[in-house]
Order: sequence, then structure tokens, then C-alpha cells
Amino acid sequence: MNKLIITVLAKDRPGIIAQVTTDLFELSCNLENVNQMILQDQFAGFFIVEAPADMPPESVEKKLNEKANGNGLTIHVNRLDREEGQTEADTSQEIFLITTIGPDQKGLVARFSNIIAAFNGNIVNLKAVFKGGRDPNSNVMSYQVAVTKDVDAPALFAALREKAAELELDIRIQHKNIFDAINKI
Repeated sequence: MNKLIITVLAKDRPGIIAQVTTDLFELSCNLENVNQMILQDQFAGFFIVEAPADMPPESVEKKLNEKANGNGLTIHVNRLDREEGQTEADTSQEIFLITTIGPDQKGLVARFSNIIAAFNGNIVNLKAVFKGGRDPNSNVMSYQVAVTKDVDAPALFAALREKAAELELDIRIQHKNIFDAINKI
């Protein structure tokens, strides 16, 4: 198995996904997962691929950079190794959506992520949008946190609520299944 993770960074513009996925296809790589986002005017893309067995990460990176031909893409390729016995998804975990809304302050993400880490919660997705100022609707942090059975979830949630109150933030904590059911179209 020659599974690779490819990171692509660039100033956003139309066609980046088309170019990268075409280049991967031409290298006989099978695209398994992709996640991309735009942060302000910057593109960030993450691609998980199964590359041909005889193509090491260094070779894929070199060929992708040659194909990019100086068009502003920063490309990095790493082997995606799994530890012995590790599976793709841990089914013993539950995902909680934690959203804070309130005035912008330096260190908000650091403060909340440190609480989550202290309780051994794992942030699997984070989106933070800060527009500055005291308008509570302009500053939103949304975490998806994986909680396993060894995490004291009630204590974690209490610590998060306490920090939110201290920082004058509105906080909502909801199990992903409940969120999905409420927001089902």
C-alpha cells in the first residue's frame, strides 16, 4: 500500500482543484479523500491518494511540482503510514459540535483547544472566523471534538462553559447526531 497525503497551498483562484486532481490522475494516483478550504484569499487543500507502488512520495512531489510549472502552488507530499493495529475510524468515539460566538479576543482558540486537550478530547475539525471588534455575530469558533469513553465529557463541557462565561462568549455544545437530526433537510 502506497498511501500518500498531499498538501497544496496557493493564493485562491479558479481551477486549482481541477489542476491538482488532473495531475494526480495522470500520475495514476487514486484519489481517496479530499478536503479543501479558503482562508481569506488563500487556498489550502489536502488530498489522500493511493499512488502506484513504485512511486515514492519524493517522486510524486517532484512530478506534481513539475506539472505546476511555477503557477504559485506550494506542494508537499508525505507517506501516510498507520501504526500496527490502527484502523481508519475509531467507532468508540462520539463527535460533539462546540460553537462559541462573541467578542474577539487574542488567544481564544488557544484557550479552548487547551481545555479540550487537557481532557484528552481530539479536535477533528475547527473553523474560526474572526472579523474583530465586539460584535458578537462577527466572531465564531466551531469545533468538532471526538470524545472517547475515557474522556470525562461532563467535566470537559463544564470547563468549556466556565471559560466561555469568563470570556463573555455564548457557547453551544451538541452531540453531532442531534445536530444532524435537527438540521436534516
